[in-house]
Amino acid sequence: MLLERFRKAKMAEVAELKAKGVPKAYKGVRPDFLKALQGPGLSFIAEYKRASPSKGRIRDDLTVADVALAYAAHGAAAMSILTEAKYFDGDIGYLFDAHKTLLAKGYALPLLRKDFLFDPVQIEATAGTPASALLLIVKLVEDDALLQRLYERTRELGIVAVVEVTDDKDLARARDLHARCIQVNARDLETLTVNKEKAMALAHAHPPRAHETWIFASGIEEAKDCAQLTQAGFAACLVGTALMQGNPGDNLARLVGGCRDY
Repeated sequence: MLLERFRKAKMAEVAELKAKGVPKAYKGVRPDFLKALQGPGLSFIAEYKRASPSKGRIRDDLTVADVALAYAAHGAAAMSILTEAKYFDGDIGYLFDAHKTLLAKGYALPLLRKDFLFDPVQIEATAGTPASALLLIVKLVEDDALLQRLYERTRELGIVAVVEVTDDKDLARARDLHARCIQVNARDLETLTVNKEKAMALAHAHPPRAHETWIFASGIEEAKDCAQLTQAGFAACLVGTALMQGNPGDNLARLVGGCRDY
């Protein structure tokens, strides 16, 4: 199973964190991730993504600092950064690089750590970075008690848990957590195929509740998708590959500008 491969790829990192200890918690200001997604219309979480299992190498000639500035200048509400090394060529240090560059230019863009997190020590390690949010994939954490523990600890540390679901069973578990931020991934985490219609159907069958902020992830490439997302109750969408192929800033500007026409 692909998710199990992702988990195994993180085990050495988890063991090292437990052996050496996690860094001290970041003391700076974390921009408000949820507030950033509450703007008028659909908000965009723009992603820095160098590689993926489905696409292989995407871009390795662009630094996270350069891309962060391009996203901030062209309408991103927040930025997602892949930190998984083996399959996505990520690094937790990218969170610091992006934050430092954005801060120097006066941008307060919230950062989402996107990785495969399943052990409490990974949550503590994330708290040592400037990340405003982190990803918790429901299917990756089969034990309900552990999922609850990860979620609660994330909140205690002042970080937003973006709880990712792909079906109604996942959604029920996310709602058992009273999750405030739910991400519906249109990509099947085992086959890597994208089914936007299935993800939309989940939102229509179980509409976002008043206290929930919903994010749509995977498969968004054109502005025409925006109206459907808004009608289904999504506050934001996360876009990665479609932005990184070409000029990330220009690609984001076209997507944000085009959405205003729908």
